[in-house]
Amino acid sequence: MAGNALIPEPFGPLQGVRILSTGTLIAEPFAAELAAEMGAEVIQVERVGTGDRAWREFGPMLPPRPGLAPVSTTWAQERRNMFCVTLDPTTPRGREIFLELAARVEIWMENSKACTWDKWGLDDRTVLGVNPRLVITHISGFGQDGAPEFRSRPSYDYIGQALGGIMDQTGFPDPNPPTRAAPWLGDYIAALFALWSSLAGLTYARATGRGQAIDLAQYEALHRLLGGTMVEYFELGMVRHRSGNKARDFQPGDTFRCRDGWIAVAALAGEPFDNLLHAVGLDPDDERWQRARTAVDSADGLEFDRRLREWIAGFEISEAVRRLNEMKVACAPVLDARGMAEHPQYRARGVHVEWEDLTAGRIRGIGVVPRFSLTPGRIFRGAVPVGYDNRRVYGDILGLDDNEIERLRRDRVI
Repeated sequence: MAGNALIPEPFGPLQGVRILSTGTLIAEPFAAELAAEMGAEVIQVERVGTGDRAWREFGPMLPPRPGLAPVSTTWAQERRNMFCVTLDPTTPRGREIFLELAARVEIWMENSKACTWDKWGLDDRTVLGVNPRLVITHISGFGQDGAPEFRSRPSYDYIGQALGGIMDQTGFPDPNPPTRAAPWLGDYIAALFALWSSLAGLTYARATGRGQAIDLAQYEALHRLLGGTMVEYFELGMVRHRSGNKARDFQPGDTFRCRDGWIAVAALAGEPFDNLLHAVGLDPDDERWQRARTAVDSADGLEFDRRLREWIAGFEISEAVRRLNEMKVACAPVLDARGMAEHPQYRARGVHVEWEDLTAGRIRGIGVVPRFSLTPGRIFRGAVPVGYDNRRVYGDILGLDDNEIERLRRDRVI
């Protein structure tokens, strides 16, 4: 890692990796923050003056410390461990500073409309010219090329889910409307694709000394999740549509109502399914009921579903979950925030942790996922105010003195 380290103490599997993150809202910054939780040093660039205002103010808001602006709950959860600076790369001096930062990192990730950075003189060729080993990851709604009319179109999570095919398979059949997968699945899935592809590019760059640009279209990341959907269409002429919560290829695979709420149940062939047949008063040795497992919409399949729902409806959630687990049937309550906070498995694994947010103080939320046995991730600090790390990053990493940093601030370059 070129220049002085910003992280107080190295940790995690990504220690020694420095990432320049220039995205807003969800997809790209979330990818960078996941890396930061695993020890990467992430420099997050925000707009001069306001920062990433849309996401910083995405409510509900936490009460701030005296003299500081309120912070949103989502910002507090998703901007931990990041070193936040402000910069206007559209100005000549801002462009120079951006290139100086790009020369000192291994990965640059951004999300914007196609070729936005080209307009500011920061196209891939120029940026790779100052750092040939750099991995550049572009996240956009529709990709960096393709049909010309898409390059300038805006896109958000809803649009990616619709175009990518997820929305048409989420929800219940017509006449019910298509349903978005919450919360902001399109952005979070794009973030995961961005992070793994960036790290794949970094592996290649470290081995060969050659960086490259990655073109990630959000709708394509979502499209990649559709399993055999497109093979079914191209080879069999089949079109999948919404089918609600019920699995289309086997049963049970659905949500079921208990006296006091909902549970999810899934059981494949063998002993678990036979146990369910016993429970609802059907003979496991009768071939009709074995066929009903995969013939979901047949008369026998519907009869099994009816009996199972009737049986489960007679129990409260805790009793239904206990009985089904004794039968070796996979099941779980459908949890809300209170249920997750109080659930024994969440508590036993320490999923929810406390950390210090520099704006809101001591808060509690989701910890670092997943766990590494030798190089665990860590939260060494929470989210910070706009421009909090300007002096540290521009001073320690780029070597600018206090007078120059103050001049850049007055000129609204930073």
